[in-house]
Amino acid sequence: MHKILEKYVGESGYLDLTKVGLKAHNMAIRVIEQGLCNVSEYYGLECTLFYPGLYAGQTDMVGVHKGQDAIIDFKQTNKPKREEWIGDYKLQLAAYAMAHNYMHKTTITKGVIMMCSQDNYYQEFIVEGEEFKKYQHKWLGKVSKYYEQRTNNERKIETVA
Repeated sequence: MHKILEKYVGESGYLDLTKVGLKAHNMAIRVIEQGLCNVSEYYGLECTLFYPGLYAGQTDMVGVHKGQDAIIDFKQTNKPKREEWIGDYKLQLAAYAMAHNYMHKTTITKGVIMMCSQDNYYQEFIVEGEEFKKYQHKWLGKVSKYYEQRTNNERKIETVA
């Protein structure tokens, strides 16, 4: 599905006629019809982002969603999700936005998850405002905890050696 969406945005098109490919094509069509129709500009696809010395990753898209700069991530799923199940996806959006803001001197404060299930049910989850800030703080807490645990593990190894 990701490749189909990427090729759609790049206006080159892609079609995989295998059984799996046709299912992905149908899911991508749903995302295009119900999600990408709200994206007026694309700044980047498969953007590699990093926050020096802390983390790196790759977001599916950076663009303008309903008039506002946003980090956009495509998700495919076996069955529809409830919002309380996608906290990790929201953390991912917050991390990508902070990295993009650092690298490109932007002020992105919105994330969009465009999700389609195998039965072609489209869902869109938007994270912005105070909720977005909450996930940015949560992400920084996770990063801090990771480096703290890493430092503690290195000290244990030094002690044993």
